[in-house]
Amino acid sequence: MAHPANTVAKPAAQKAVQPWPPENQVALWTDKYFSRTQQVVQRFGDAEVTYAVFMRRPVLAATRMACDWLQTMVQDRGQTVAIEQVFQEGDWVGAGEPMVYITGSFVTLVDLETLLLQKLGAACVAAYNAHAMCEQLPQVAFLAMDARHCAGTEMAELMAYAASVGSKAAQRSSGAKGFVGNATDATAHFFGASSGKGTMPHALIGYAGSTLRAAQMFHETFPDQDLIVLVDYFGRELTDALEVCHAFPELAAKGRLGMRLDTHGGRYIEGLDTQSSYDILERNAPKAIRGYRTETELRHLIGTGVSAAAVWHMREALDRAGFPNVKIIASSGFSASKCKVMADARAPIDVIGTGSYLPSNWGETYATADIVAYDGQPRVKVGREFLLKRNEDDIL
Repeated sequence: MAHPANTVAKPAAQKAVQPWPPENQVALWTDKYFSRTQQVVQRFGDAEVTYAVFMRRPVLAATRMACDWLQTMVQDRGQTVAIEQVFQEGDWVGAGEPMVYITGSFVTLVDLETLLLQKLGAACVAAYNAHAMCEQLPQVAFLAMDARHCAGTEMAELMAYAASVGSKAAQRSSGAKGFVGNATDATAHFFGASSGKGTMPHALIGYAGSTLRAAQMFHETFPDQDLIVLVDYFGRELTDALEVCHAFPELAAKGRLGMRLDTHGGRYIEGLDTQSSYDILERNAPKAIRGYRTETELRHLIGTGVSAAAVWHMREALDRAGFPNVKIIASSGFSASKCKVMADARAPIDVIGTGSYLPSNWGETYATADIVAYDGQPRVKVGREFLLKRNEDDIL
């Protein structure tokens, strides 16, 4: 739902850190036809223009970082710009709906379009995906673990920001726990934290030589932190999880111990196969396996890797052994579609670590900016009249 116009006009004193790219490198990174257009307009006379920015698929509005960057760049050029954000952060935006109107000097704005769109499209799609995941599993906490999958640190910052936008939208709409943290210190502030979250990678298990020894080493080094242990390294998820529980009974009883399932799709977790996976779901979530399922959905339910049956298998083993307070952290390919299947199976997951809210179809992330007015006169290429402000539709 669109909100009243929100014109951004920050004074120079509120500028953020030096934006990338800096002013002296903009020409190197912008599309050449924009920089050449800038030279033409400089020669024949500037004009005030209004851009409409939109996307071709539904998204969540995650425009603040892009708009803040644009405002800073324009201020550094000694100019002003009116930025009307039609939607508030986290609002649902339909395909083709203008998200932002930008009005200012053509000379000032034209060479910034490439960079603006780079900072906007992927963030809006990632926010949409993060929101969908949180809505599917409102009782589960999420950790953003996308940093290693990003194409550089600028993308990592945009994706963490996007996850926080989608998460807050789900918290407002459904009371979801949402994203409670992420993997890196640099972007932890988006989640209200001072540092990133995470305990051990598989490399530490290999270094220690056993899952238990890795847990002991970690706890000796960080005794005040909750202990989250990867249990798939040796293919003994249940055996190693219970061994760690018996070694740390106080942490287990206090809910400060967790088992992270990250089994890859090449095998079942310890003690499972296809038939036993069906049996586990029959005991715990029979409706989940009695409806129509796509091949992918069926794999998420009873297949190899971290399936719904695998999560229930671990929960049953922990409860039988007297460790009901030990948490289950699940990772490995948790997209919105996988989260939906986990919700259908009522999988007892406490935390999901995911980078799979990143856009999977990059073509869907392409944002577009069209000029819709020159010196106050509505004008847009044929077929894009839908971008005009409603009170201007009748002018053409």
